[in-house]
Amino acid sequence: MIDYFGSPSNRELVFGQLAQHVYLALVPLVLGVLLALPLGRLAQQVRWLRGPLQGTSNVVYTIPSLALFVLIPGILGTPLLSPVNVIIALTLYTAALLVRPVMDALDSVPAHIVAAATAMGFRPTRRFLTVELPLSVPVLAAAVRVASVSNISLVSVGALVGIGGLGRLFTDGFQRDYPEQILIGIVLTLLLALVVDLLLVVLWRLLTPWARAGVKAA
Repeated sequence: MIDYFGSPSNRELVFGQLAQHVYLALVPLVLGVLLALPLGRLAQQVRWLRGPLQGTSNVVYTIPSLALFVLIPGILGTPLLSPVNVIIALTLYTAALLVRPVMDALDSVPAHIVAAATAMGFRPTRRFLTVELPLSVPVLAAAVRVASVSNISLVSVGALVGIGGLGRLFTDGFQRDYPEQILIGIVLTLLLALVVDLLLVVLWRLLTPWARAGVKAA
């Protein structure tokens, strides 16, 4: 690995693919969360929608990623090698994975707190953003962490259809019979997943200071 990084062109390739991998994994994570929140909220409020939404989410998540990467250009007319295809596909996967956890997270908010906020004059939107959503973060955080690792893994599949990311190190390494390049791709993918997971844990702690206070008090 040290010999591989000794070449400036190799370093440029690796860091370029790493940056693209981060972009292709994290942008869909953010978009998927933003899409799953209103869907989960809607399903929580309109009970009969729970079954259909959860069933649709399960179907979407079972579609093979490689097939979706190829289908999206045919449906939307985007170029086959466009990173937009990966972003759209992973956004759908993330939202599908998070719809059920969003419902469960919102259900975990104590009813008496919701009732108290309502009695204080909080309108539904304000109550959701300032009371229910913050209190649901501890439950939702675990699902977001799973989604982040899933996205980082699935981005690598995009290399099979010519889209960049650390998966390109796998495909190039196999084609060139260069095990060192494959190993670097695997190690960086694992490290990226670990770093993102740790950052999400830190973010969760920052968003839930009351949870830390409760632990110290205990």
